[in-house]
Amino acid sequence: MDKELLRRIHCPGDLKVLTPQELVRLAAELRQEVLEVVSANGGHLASNLGVVELTLALHLVYDSPTDKIIWDVGHQCYIHKLLTGRQEDFASLRRLGGLSGFPKPRESVHDAAETGHSSTSISIAMGMAIARDLNRDKYNVVAVIGDGALGGGMALEALNHAGAQKLNLTVILNDNEMSIARNVGGLSSYLSRVRTDPKYTRLAEDLKFVLKKIPAVGDQVYRAAERIKSSIKYLLVSGMLFEELGFTYLGPIDGHNLGGLQRILNQAKNYRGPVLIHVVTNKGKGYGPAEAEPAKYHGIGPFDLETGATKPGARTYTDVFSQKICALAKKDPRIVAITAAMPDGTGLRPFSRQFPGRFFDVGIAEQHGVTLASGLARAGYRPVVAIYSTFLQRAYDQVLHDVCLPGLPVLFALDRAGLVGEDGETHHGLFDLSMLRHIPNLTIMMPKDFSELEGMLDLALTLPGPAVVRYPRAGAAVLPATLSGPLEAGRGEVLRDGRDIAIIGLGPTLYPALQAQATLHSLGLSAAVLNPRFVKPLDLELLMQYANRCGRLLIVEEQAAAGGLGSAILEGCSALGLTPLTRLMGVGDMFVPHGDQAELARLCHLTAADIVAAAQNLLTRGRVGGSREKKA
Repeated sequence: MDKELLRRIHCPGDLKVLTPQELVRLAAELRQEVLEVVSANGGHLASNLGVVELTLALHLVYDSPTDKIIWDVGHQCYIHKLLTGRQEDFASLRRLGGLSGFPKPRESVHDAAETGHSSTSISIAMGMAIARDLNRDKYNVVAVIGDGALGGGMALEALNHAGAQKLNLTVILNDNEMSIARNVGGLSSYLSRVRTDPKYTRLAEDLKFVLKKIPAVGDQVYRAAERIKSSIKYLLVSGMLFEELGFTYLGPIDGHNLGGLQRILNQAKNYRGPVLIHVVTNKGKGYGPAEAEPAKYHGIGPFDLETGATKPGARTYTDVFSQKICALAKKDPRIVAITAAMPDGTGLRPFSRQFPGRFFDVGIAEQHGVTLASGLARAGYRPVVAIYSTFLQRAYDQVLHDVCLPGLPVLFALDRAGLVGEDGETHHGLFDLSMLRHIPNLTIMMPKDFSELEGMLDLALTLPGPAVVRYPRAGAAVLPATLSGPLEAGRGEVLRDGRDIAIIGLGPTLYPALQAQATLHSLGLSAAVLNPRFVKPLDLELLMQYANRCGRLLIVEEQAAAGGLGSAILEGCSALGLTPLTRLMGVGDMFVPHGDQAELARLCHLTAADIVAAAQNLLTRGRVGGSREKKA
């Protein structure tokens, strides 16, 4: 497709000279551009195809960057990026050094805020609107939020506050009936009723028009009729939730009718107080495979543009978790599974089909999901909360207060631990160890391969208290089987023995550690490789043995170095009175950008070559005895 119109758009102002017919052509060109780049790079496809007309309307009516547009979740911002001067770089989407798949204020003044996690936009928009009013500035603030994100507790808290504050603020509800998976819960059911029953909106507008036409007394009669407005609302539309919260509700409106969208956005600008515009869109619009399977094409790797086919991937930790948890649930009816709007991403879809009465998708509500698990555990069940590492950050207090404080047997299956890849800063699982390790009563472990993951799941569901099993996004290298029997809590293993230095890895960092050990061996250096398996409790016996034998410990982890495995080992050495020379190799004091996982490992200096160099450096330093007593 020739993209002649798209190439003429260098800033949002360029849209305003186009005719309606040209805007329709531009919408088609935008969809084609997104399809071509995402099919090559991977990314969030269906959501972006669904907001083409909405994004065009926003930039036709509002004046970005003076007016502030906040996207929630931010992965629906691709069209926005194409319209705000980033066309030439769009082919670099999600690649190291290229455009992010989420809004980035450092990337463009048109990106008002980072929004990689959901349900944050209304709170951000409120803060900007309050600041505008305090400064006596004049600009519009618009939050674009998906119906799945609207179900998050933070979004509902913000709606409640915004209605009370009476701020001039517009919230656009992008209602496509799903977030990643199909939406669940009462709010979703409510929106379905509103979506299919626009009688109230039509009747209210007709009534206003007729009454105001009455000569001389029309306005007074209309104001009197406002007193019976509530009766009309409750008769024709169930709930009218948003107006009860203090918003002027407009909609539902067809999110692919560009002219209608422009009219209602201009109408909203003339209202005083908060306005909610209910826009109904079709996720995957314009691309048959994505319309048919929007969940599959929500976040997708490279695919064949003609057929929509994706390459079959290698077996992953998620696959192993999925199969194992179903097998365990067949044997133990106490096992129940909980996810926060991610049944496919976490591998719980098969569980939901086999055990529908024991599966609970709470929507984008991680806090609720964790505390729900605590209630189930109190009643004798064995809840498994499957969630991405980065999203558990949203439920820290619930993990600490509702699960760990009472010592309840809840299993947290943390997927995407470590470097995740192209989704970038907000999605890497680099902080869960620092966040969780200090909490009492909690067992934390990470497997080096698939068999260890299965053993850890077996063990975790027999422990009397809470446990975390964290595992990476990718698959596992093939290693010789080392787990011959049931896993013992707090017991590590020796993968390679040695006397000069002990390299301690965790999960995926054990592979480059073993490669580094082979290189060191070829150089005449004897390195041990240890797999602690457990970050909490540590295998102190193994730690003491190799701290005394080697006197040098090199700890390698795909985790923030502050508060991770290395910190735990230093604390363990201190408690045992050991003083080995140590070097911590983890992610430094930084947010890691988006990019291929192998590229990011190089960026973070976690490759086999980096380990060899660090080991050689440590070996050149004077040897200190393993214990204070030995040194003395």
